[in-house]
Amino acid sequence: AAPRWEPQPLAYQELQSERTEVPVSRLLEETALGRPGKEDSGCGQLVWVGEPVVFGRADSIAGKYGVWMKDPEPVPPFTRDNTWRVDTVGTEVRQLFQYEEAEQLARGYPAKVHILPRPLESTGAVIYRGGLFFQPRHSRSVARYDLRGETITAEKEIPGAGYHGQYPYSWGGYTDIDLAVDETGLWVIYSTEKARGAIVLSKLDPETLEIRRTWDTNIRKRGVANSFLICGTLYTVSSYSAPNATINFAYDTATGSSRALSIPFENRFRYLSMLDYNPAERQLFAWDSFNMVTYPVRLSRA
Repeated sequence: AAPRWEPQPLAYQELQSERTEVPVSRLLEETALGRPGKEDSGCGQLVWVGEPVVFGRADSIAGKYGVWMKDPEPVPPFTRDNTWRVDTVGTEVRQLFQYEEAEQLARGYPAKVHILPRPLESTGAVIYRGGLFFQPRHSRSVARYDLRGETITAEKEIPGAGYHGQYPYSWGGYTDIDLAVDETGLWVIYSTEKARGAIVLSKLDPETLEIRRTWDTNIRKRGVANSFLICGTLYTVSSYSAPNATINFAYDTATGSSRALSIPFENRFRYLSMLDYNPAERQLFAWDSFNMVTYPVRLSRA
C-alpha cells in the first residue's frame, strides 16, 4: 500500500494573498454563460464544480486507485470518444486499457490492451495529441508513449524534481510528478528541494518534452490533495477524503500570483487519487476509490 501522508496545517501554505469570496449574484450571472461561442476562447476563472457522475467502477483491488482519460486533441485513427484507463495499484504497472468509448469502459471490456515498455509510477499520466505522457517508475523523468506506434518517442528528466515519495500530494501514492493538459497545452506539476516542497509548474513541449517555461508557486504540495489546470491557472483540492472538500487555491501563470478560494468539491467515495481537466469536454475526470467519475465545471468570462 502507498504511504499515507497527513496534510499540513494551512499555516504552511504561506499564501501571500487575501481570501477571495465570490458573491452569489456574480455566480448566478456566470451560470447563464453556458458553453462559449466560436469567437470566445472559452477561457475564464473556475467558479463552480458540479456533483460527480460515475462512469465506471474497477472490479479488482488493482483499481483502488488509477487514472482514466480521453484525448482532447486526438490524432487519427483515434477520436475524442476513445477512452483510456490504467489501474495503478502494484509495482509493475504496464497495462494501458483502450476503449472505443466511455460506455465500453463502463462495461469493462477493452478494445485493446497496450503493454508499456516501462512501468508507470502513480496516477499522474495524461493522454494528449496521440501520446500517453507518464512518469516511468523510480525516475524523475517524463516519457511520451506513442499510441499508434506503441513505442516511447521521447523521454526527459525534470531537473531537480522529487520522486517516489519525496513531494507527493497529501494522500501519498508516489504522486510527486503529475501531468496535466489544458487549453494552452501540456504541463507537469512537481516540487524540488530548492522550492522546499512548494508546487513548481513547467510547460512542456508535447513532442520533445523540453521545458518551455517554469513557475514557482507558494502552495505546499503535500498540503493539497490534488491539482489540475484550466486556461493556464492551477487549481488545488483541499482533501482527498473529506466528503465536502473545496477547491482551495488558484495560481495564475499569467500574473504569477496565488489566491485562496472556497469552491465546494465533493469526494463521494472518500479516496480521490487522480483529478484532471479535459478542455475538450470542459469536465474534470477523477478516480475516487475504484470509481471513475466526471465533474461538470463552470468558468466565468475571462
